Amino acid sequence: MTLYKLSPSDLTFLWDECPRCFYLKVARKFSRPGSPFPSIFNKIDGLMKNYFEGRSTADLHPDLPPGVVKFGERWVQSQAIELPGHESSCYLVGKFDTVVQFEDGSYGVVDFKTSQPRPTHQAFYGRQLHAYSWALENPAPGKFSLQPISRLGLLVVEPVDLQQIDGRIAYLGDVTWQEIPRDDNTFLAFLGQVLALLDQPEPPAPGEKCEYCRYREEARQRGD
Repeated sequence: MTLYKLSPSDLTFLWDECPRCFYLKVARKFSRPGSPFPSIFNKIDGLMKNYFEGRSTADLHPDLPPGVVKFGERWVQSQAIELPGHESSCYLVGKFDTVVQFEDGSYGVVDFKTSQPRPTHQAFYGRQLHAYSWALENPAPGKFSLQPISRLGLLVVEPVDLQQIDGRIAYLGDVTWQEIPRDDNTFLAFLGQVLALLDQPEPPAPGEKCEYCRYREEARQRGD
């Protein structure tokens, strides 16, 4: 029986981009070189996390219930997840952006995005947020835990204008709260698909637009 380590971000970005790269990373421990995220977006996300930490949820967005921005960037790890019909199991390890604590005692997991708000964000980023919430409510022994998780969502900032202030440029952005409905059954069914792919004896076909797989294949044909 194999126990696979799954990253919440890989369940979102890498899974959709290339099932072959996902398989090679998780099942064969063969990762792509470098980081998939441009450093400027990491910088912007870090600025937002630092700005909102300790502030009221009303400062984050008026659609949120009363509460406070409580925790930023903490590692979480889940217990082993065993699913019916699968001999293998998995566990989740990742670092969330922000968790807010509401006045009713529950918590919300929030991810910051610099982007245009799109309806497709709900399903795409929902896997990542469900992974964090599952790990928080079902932690491995000794790992960070919080419960119950009552809200999941994205704080999406879309740059729309800029101003010059004392010789510095300030970007102005529209802020949108995108709620992610909690659906653990759908998330666990998705993990079942992940385990089915990882248990295959050979890597699946590459994604149609995967530049890494295309490069590897061209290098192999050249004998590099």
